[in-house]
Amino acid sequence: MPDPTDPETLKALATQRRELTPESTAAFQSFQTKVFADGALDHKTKQIIAVAVAHVTQCQQCIRLHTKAALRAGATPQELMEAAWVAAEMRAGGAYAHSNVMLAAIDEARGQPPGAGSAQEAHP
Repeated sequence: MPDPTDPETLKALATQRRELTPESTAAFQSFQTKVFADGALDHKTKQIIAVAVAHVTQCQQCIRLHTKAALRAGATPQELMEAAWVAAEMRAGGAYAHSNVMLAAIDEARGQPPGAGSAQEAHP
């Protein structure tokens, strides 16, 4: 199977996508153009955000494309690395925040109100 991240393969797949669904592809491209146009946020900032989001969604192709677009828009490697760190914190923060669900389930299983569990409980 050809590498779906190879630039030549990507071009061929994009052509195939356009041929199969020309109206949907055109609508998506129009949407993409409007989203990344200057507005309350400038194009550079939007591309930096896209790089961070691409790290969270773990889309390698998106990381490559938006990194290059951000650099063309004037982003620095330092800005992009900080954005990647923000993405890392948000993924880790999500796991940390979801520990609330686990703790509430523990309390519920014990018939206690949320937050009633003790950090000082003995380990079995």
